[in-house]
Amino acid sequence: MPQPAEYVPWRWLKESRESRTLVLVVVFVALLLDNMLLTVVVPIVPTFLYTTEYEGANSSATPDQTESAPFAFKAPRFSSMFSYFDNTTVTILDYSADSTTEQANVTESSSLAQLPETSPPPKSSCLEGEEFLTNENVRVGLLFASKALIQLIVNPFVGPLTNRIGYHIPMFIGFIIMFLSTVMFAFSGTYTLLFISRALQGIGSSFSSVAGLGMLASVYMDDSERGNAMGIALGGLALGVLIGAPFGSVMYEFVGKSSPFLILAFLALLDGALQLCILQPSKISPEGTKGTPVLTLLRDPYILAAAGALCFANMGVAMLEPTLPIWMMQTMCSPKWQLGMAFLPASISYLIGTNLFGVLAHKMGRWLCSLIGMVVVGISLLCVPLAKNIYGLIAPNGGLGFAIGMVDSSMMPIMGYLVDLRHTSVYGSVYAIADVAFCMGFAIGPSTGGAIVRAIGFPWLMVIIGVINIAYAPLCWYLRSPPAKEEKIAILSQECPMQTKSFTTQKSLRDFPLTDDSDVEAENAE
Repeated sequence: MPQPAEYVPWRWLKESRESRTLVLVVVFVALLLDNMLLTVVVPIVPTFLYTTEYEGANSSATPDQTESAPFAFKAPRFSSMFSYFDNTTVTILDYSADSTTEQANVTESSSLAQLPETSPPPKSSCLEGEEFLTNENVRVGLLFASKALIQLIVNPFVGPLTNRIGYHIPMFIGFIIMFLSTVMFAFSGTYTLLFISRALQGIGSSFSSVAGLGMLASVYMDDSERGNAMGIALGGLALGVLIGAPFGSVMYEFVGKSSPFLILAFLALLDGALQLCILQPSKISPEGTKGTPVLTLLRDPYILAAAGALCFANMGVAMLEPTLPIWMMQTMCSPKWQLGMAFLPASISYLIGTNLFGVLAHKMGRWLCSLIGMVVVGISLLCVPLAKNIYGLIAPNGGLGFAIGMVDSSMMPIMGYLVDLRHTSVYGSVYAIADVAFCMGFAIGPSTGGAIVRAIGFPWLMVIIGVINIAYAPLCWYLRSPPAKEEKIAILSQECPMQTKSFTTQKSLRDFPLTDDSDVEAENAE
């Protein structure tokens, strides 16, 4: 009896390595942690930079001021605008007992001249430093965009690399880099170190996302099953976005800046242990079939149309990430915890949308699902500037997240379907293109969004990106029935074992039902 029990863990481990479900779990967790780290910094960075740079520079003038009410003490020194709404506040008058009479006189005389400026009561809780906050849009946007810019550069190399050595080793490399990036975030105290940490995250994210999505596409060969699996994996992405921003804002407000990153680093270690057990990342497992070159895929208009939908739909939320918290600080005078909670409706609805339309999109037509999704994205973005408080953001952000979930859960399976239909069924390169499109949205969005806000304002930024999404939506119609470049190759629904040598077996299985002529045609097409 002891001998069989001794081999139970090893037998379970061997069976789990051949399980498609556990591979889906590994990809789900990797995307979850990647996107938690992506969004956890959204509410932290603007207020952290404001606290360390603006308040830190001005604290030397009044060293005894408290963080809870910086504007109550600094207002008389720096701005006359804040000196009269405190005429009911005893704190300012007690700050200097011998100047009480003079302070009251200045308050009474200036309130007559500038009464319209002091009429809105919400301004009393706003942060000072209007010019600093406006300029901070650009700096925060560039910091957020650095991750996607680096990912854009690395992705074209990761796709062909997965074709040569398989998906397992790149997945594990991505975990190691993500762990280092998370630890750096925890202990970074300057803008430069935060920028480097964000850029390092882009490298790790490139390895994890391209290898993970390519692995799923190679394991789930049936188009319907692949759509369901992609929907579940994108649910991990959505859950990361869902948890990240609120988790970061609450932990930063009540515990400290390092706490959310240290927790994520611990979760990343658990993900690394899971990958070691399930994927065996020490084995090199090249694809048995030579994949279509990236440049050939980039010349395919249908792949470009699908990539464009991914790019522009995600560009909307990418523009919101650096600009919405600062806009809320300026117009709504929101506390720290609300800056992350504003993204909660978008995250919850994205989680619902990806899981719901992972199944429905296959039935109603993925092209139609994407078209409707892009129109709803545009309308939701146009409604964001109409909000007067955080509750006014619930409906537009909720519609935005649901619509992006429709687009993502439709376009990701379409990428794999287009490769099956028009090219060789090797998926690393096409999902590198999909990730490049995703990253272009998150690179162009924050980097240009901050500059546009400084030039013409936040509402016009939302109008521009909303109109772009609505204008692009009709192009999804061309994905309704894409033609095959050769005879349509039937996608086998048989399960593919997860042992790395099985890719050569898969090729021999695929050769069997096809004629010799069709195999020669496929090689000539490459």
